[in-house]
Amino acid sequence: MPSSFDLAETYIHLDLPDAIELPVTPDFWQSIDRRDDLSRGYLMMVAHMQHTGSSWEKHPAGEEIVYLLSGAVDFVLDLPDGEQVVELRGQAGCVVPRDTWHRSIVIEPGDMLFVTPGEGTSHRPL
Repeated sequence: MPSSFDLAETYIHLDLPDAIELPVTPDFWQSIDRRDDLSRGYLMMVAHMQHTGSSWEKHPAGEEIVYLLSGAVDFVLDLPDGEQVVELRGQAGCVVPRDTWHRSIVIEPGDMLFVTPGEGTSHRPL
């Protein structure tokens, strides 16, 4: 039977046509690289954005959707013709193109919704 949940504590794996609830355990992020079940589809989650990240990220398996629920965040996209800053203020979002390096700069702490393709995600230091 369906029940309510908090997307900051229970992520949703969108492996269409299924939407699978995933409790966020203390080792969730440390073990994510070993989870074959998350290599398909998208992971939907809410994260509290308190600090500017220390790395770039990219998703070769698909586009990422980011939507700011509160606060203020600049999303920096490393595009072929240079960096582009997308200012997210109030409730606003953007689509990060497939296989594009991106990072966030927290202007004002808040919450952000992510819909992210998991397979092949890479990171590199700033």
